[in-house]
Amino acid sequence: MIRISASNFLKKFAETLNRVVFGNERVVLHRHNQDVAVLLSYEDFKSLEEIEEMIDFRDAKKALAEAKEKGTISHEQLLVELGLGN
Repeated sequence: MIRISASNFLKKFAETLNRVVFGNERVVLHRHNQDVAVLLSYEDFKSLEEIEEMIDFRDAKKALAEAKEKGTISHEQLLVELGLGN
């Protein structure tokens, strides 16, 4: 993984993009000594999205299992418990 300043990235946009697309590199952009963004290949991006979907699915299954264990409450009851209803 390489790290470059945002201003240098603008100057070397095509070269940096080619390193990501064809060289399979990831580029961390920084501004004012702070990392602000990452440039990565579309394949890496899609992989991250798939991982996020798997995590969301796992969390949803866990929440459903907990709801079955504890039982459910009505929307109105939830609002009251959260202090948002009468």
